[in-house]
Amino acid sequence: MHDTTTQGGTPHIYPIFDRMLSRADKEELLHQHSVMVWFTGLSGSGKSTVAIALERELHKRGLLCRILDGDNIRCGINNNLGFSEADRVENIRRIAEVAKLFVDAGIITIAAFISPGREMRAMAAKIIGADDFLEVYVSTPIEECERRDVKGLYAKARRGEIGQFTGVSAPFEEPLHPALTLDTSRLSLEESVRKLLELVLPKAQRP
Repeated sequence: MHDTTTQGGTPHIYPIFDRMLSRADKEELLHQHSVMVWFTGLSGSGKSTVAIALERELHKRGLLCRILDGDNIRCGINNNLGFSEADRVENIRRIAEVAKLFVDAGIITIAAFISPGREMRAMAAKIIGADDFLEVYVSTPIEECERRDVKGLYAKARRGEIGQFTGVSAPFEEPLHPALTLDTSRLSLEESVRKLLELVLPKAQRP
């Protein structure tokens, strides 16, 4: 049963938030600042590979991270969603809400999702907070993404066996002002991670 105590005459049905430890408390405990690193790019562009490598490097530096990707989201909290336009938007909305919880807990949060539309990424940034949101565009060309595609998803999409496949039968809108752009066909994994560390560490590390 909700406590409906009032503040200024207005019912305040969630007073527990006033008593919970703050994000600053969690960041002090972890001795880090939380931030959201949101990777976007085509299937096969290297988002997950780079995200995993970034997590390992941050972990080596004593920074607590959490990766969110299709394996731990689509199989769990979003297992009732398909790939319609409405479901894709809802997928990103739920991911952003989960990510916000991690960020509020002081954790460096890394998301690796195609998230093809600018509006859906803007929605994620608004939910999480623009000041905490670092959009990283993995801009690997589609030709390279197809070459890497061991599952043959692009080939199936081009044969019409997979509908609404981003980059083939569904659009991908490139970010207009990403915090960082990485083309993994030109950059090695080590170079990509170095650029990411240059972006993330100044925000994440405490003096």
